[in-house]
Amino acid sequence: MTPEEIVRLYFGFFNEVGIINQLSRAVFEGRLSPGVTVSHFTVLNHLIRVRDGQTPMTLSLAFQVPKTTMSHTLAGLVSRGLVEMRPNPADGRSKRVWITEAGRAFREEAILSIAPDILQLSQVVEPDRVAAVMPALERIRQAMDAERLERDGLS
Repeated sequence: MTPEEIVRLYFGFFNEVGIINQLSRAVFEGRLSPGVTVSHFTVLNHLIRVRDGQTPMTLSLAFQVPKTTMSHTLAGLVSRGLVEMRPNPADGRSKRVWITEAGRAFREEAILSIAPDILQLSQVVEPDRVAAVMPALERIRQAMDAERLERDGLS
């Protein structure tokens, strides 16, 4: 492939991924409890997938959003009892974010809430085809995240 063909291929790939993201967010948000957003869910998911006990600043860097945006998202999670903020033992001026048992349960319920949508989609795109693309998607995410960390001086 020529460099131009590669650029067009990858642009098309990211364009499709972006549209899928928008469509899936809308479906997922429609299944969440009133007042809870996909942003709330993604923070809970990150805390379970990566680790909880992170600082708000670490989370804002991971999500590439301003600290004020992350603080607002965390405040919504705290008010719903889904996370708690504890003093940072390494630095008395900051806090660390810990997911609560209610937060863990909420995440599991949220995932199960989209089961009908996923099962319907699995009739159109077979699970083995989705499984086949997962390694490539994971590798792209890892490469892009490593580049982000390096660019931001966090590696």
